[in-house]
Amino acid sequence: MKMQLTEVAGAVGAKNEISDEPVDISSVSFDSRQLTTGSLFVPIVAENDGHDYIQSAIDNGATATLWDINHQETMPTKIPVILVDDTLKAYQDLAKYYLNKINPKVVAVTGSNGKTTTKDMITEILSQQYNVCKTEANFNNHLGVPMTLLSIEPNTEIVVVEMGMDHPGELDFLSRIAQPDVAVITMIGEAHIEFFGTRDKIADAKMEIVNGLKEDGLLVYNADEPLLRERVATIKQRSFGFGHGESSDLSVSNVVGNQVMTSFKVREMPDVNFTIPMIGTYNVDNAMAAISVGRHYRVSSDNIVKALSDFDLTKNRTEWLKGHLGEAILSDVYNSNPTAAKAVIKAFSNSDVEGNRIVVLGDMLELGDQSSDMHLSLADSFDNQKIQSVYLYGDQIDSLATSLKSKYDDKHIHYYRLDQKEAMTQDLLEARTKNDAILIKGSHGVHLETVLSDLQSH
Repeated sequence: MKMQLTEVAGAVGAKNEISDEPVDISSVSFDSRQLTTGSLFVPIVAENDGHDYIQSAIDNGATATLWDINHQETMPTKIPVILVDDTLKAYQDLAKYYLNKINPKVVAVTGSNGKTTTKDMITEILSQQYNVCKTEANFNNHLGVPMTLLSIEPNTEIVVVEMGMDHPGELDFLSRIAQPDVAVITMIGEAHIEFFGTRDKIADAKMEIVNGLKEDGLLVYNADEPLLRERVATIKQRSFGFGHGESSDLSVSNVVGNQVMTSFKVREMPDVNFTIPMIGTYNVDNAMAAISVGRHYRVSSDNIVKALSDFDLTKNRTEWLKGHLGEAILSDVYNSNPTAAKAVIKAFSNSDVEGNRIVVLGDMLELGDQSSDMHLSLADSFDNQKIQSVYLYGDQIDSLATSLKSKYDDKHIHYYRLDQKEAMTQDLLEARTKNDAILIKGSHGVHLETVLSDLQSH
């Protein structure tokens, strides 16, 4: 980006006079460690008060800073200051201003599962024919979305923005900042059900993404979900449904997979064969959402096929890795909820293996009062003829452990509390062989990535 400080001051409603002397702003950050010369520092008041880190910001090259008007007694004198009523709001206002200035098309992506993968797929497809910017990693909240918008280069034609939520109203707010031309809802699951209570309320919250969707915009949604179909029927913008049913606007067929890739066809594009370097029909659904967006922006079939066949997956999403002995490891340690867990267990159960299939499953967090029942609901996903051993880890997953004792003997079902990770890891290291396949799945908060690391290094 490139803006003058006076322009920034006008965009955020500065409460003080700003010198007309030219001051170039080339980047914006609320992390004092990530600043360079030309950066505007945004001190956010949260658990830690960003105003306390102004010296670090200056040392790292901050050219200017926003400053809360209630912190004037500690206002720096070494760099220009823009006084505002609320630094967070000013940061968000600046992002919206800059977005309108560059004026790219905006694709916003949300969903209980698959939004980061779908974002990556959409970006890869659109990048075949457009200059595209996307949300990095999963910076998808009230801080991350403005960060993405402020990182847009002047030649950006389309920006793909991931939007997360864990409370009602969040998507409404983010959507109104980004003002999408296309909104995508991957699916409705149980993620964050602790804060919503029911899937109906989760669906209501996901539909908030439409609140900022332009009047002539398009909603792309999973038409296999009844809760979405009901709500989509009431919106004024256009809609486009993808799914497995023939009533979908874009419907999948002929899904065939192996341990490293999945191929499929689309009924509306019968002469085209698609391949993704991932397993599972749930990832086919993500690809269908991305294909829908690509077709909307008139990306050629050949370019869509090329993009999907070799796109780079964001780290820590479902990926096959190798352990120290050579065993295959299907790692999915970023997050977990019942829908996602069932899908990956199903895909893993059908993977090729010479030895045994071993599942390591950690607690699924943010399920609230329904946690015990939702962990228990995974029991039907386990077939002891396909999955030979199960390692369960956490303080909330004990209901599943108890249920699976009817399918597995004591040698093949193992349960560990949160303070027993080291013991579980040691048992796994001793039990696995080079011919086995191991699935590791759990919410990020239980940190099964440390188990993965030990399997790869020992």
